[in-house]
Amino acid sequence: MKIIAVDDEKLALESILNIIRRVRPSAAVTGFQDALSALDFVAKHSCDVAFLDIEMREMNGVTLAKKMKSLNPKINIIFTTGYAEYRKDAFELHASGYVEKPVTPERVLEELAELRHPVISRNAAKLRVKTFGNFEVYADGKPLDFRYSKSKEMFAYLIDRNGALCSNGEIMSVLWEDEDHISYMKNSRADMINTLKKCGHEDVVVRQWGRLGIDPEKIECDYFAWNKGDVRAINAYRGEYMNQYSWAEITHASLQTSFEEQK
Repeated sequence: MKIIAVDDEKLALESILNIIRRVRPSAAVTGFQDALSALDFVAKHSCDVAFLDIEMREMNGVTLAKKMKSLNPKINIIFTTGYAEYRKDAFELHASGYVEKPVTPERVLEELAELRHPVISRNAAKLRVKTFGNFEVYADGKPLDFRYSKSKEMFAYLIDRNGALCSNGEIMSVLWEDEDHISYMKNSRADMINTLKKCGHEDVVVRQWGRLGIDPEKIECDYFAWNKGDVRAINAYRGEYMNQYSWAEITHASLQTSFEEQK
């Protein structure tokens, strides 16, 4: 379960974060002191529950909730406030819950147990990537179906870079051979992220201004395991690496040299 909490008062935010972590120790919990940062997070990441303070200076919680639900209609909104008069607004917005301050562990636990949109338990397994032979990506044991071949190839290149951030220019030069295809690049990037988002794994992609990468710790990959000296990965190598992509020959040559030295 992924939970965020938003409150522009530092002490209040720390208090509710501590409570959430206490009653849901397995949840991924993130806190924000400003509404815009929280909104940006929801736009880029899947989120199951949002605890929102209503009385905030920058943007009140009701407005923030409306914006969040436009991005993610299934997000569970739980308002936290010291003012009972906002119950009507919460009801009209179809919020999941309403907790009056001071927030207690008992009330948080009650609201998380009765969510308006039940949270479907995600497979704890990491996204699985196969690079030895043909490149393939699996979620819940099934191959991911990217809309565009370049979306899949873009993800393959990020895997090959093993966590290094790659500029848009670098990715274009590799995938489109130095031609300026910024519109294709944007479409492929959006499709790659949306495909990963559908299976709950969009957080494997690391995004910075003009650069992309992946988080190797969130991916189960034979190539990553090889680099760590995993015996199973070494035994799985049969002299082939991302056969579909010519740019993978550099890594392939390095793997082959290392493999020959280990004989």
